[in-house]
Amino acid sequence: MNPYKELANAIIVQAVKDYRDAVERLRYTPDDKSARHDKRSIEKFFRSNWFSVLTDLNGELLLKKLKEEVSA
Repeated sequence: MNPYKELANAIIVQAVKDYRDAVERLRYTPDDKSARHDKRSIEKFFRSNWFSVLTDLNGELLLKKLKEEVSA
């Protein structure tokens, strides 16, 4: 695989992990401002042009699936 594609995939995988972590922190500490900021920032990333440059994935759909996953 192309090293740039591998890097792009790694960035997205890390964003998914960070999103799950932020939601988990908010589950136990709903007023955690840092976790709330992280969650919003990652949601913005999934909707960004930068995300579209990194991948052909639909960021909105990925975010929807993540929200379904973490709310289960």
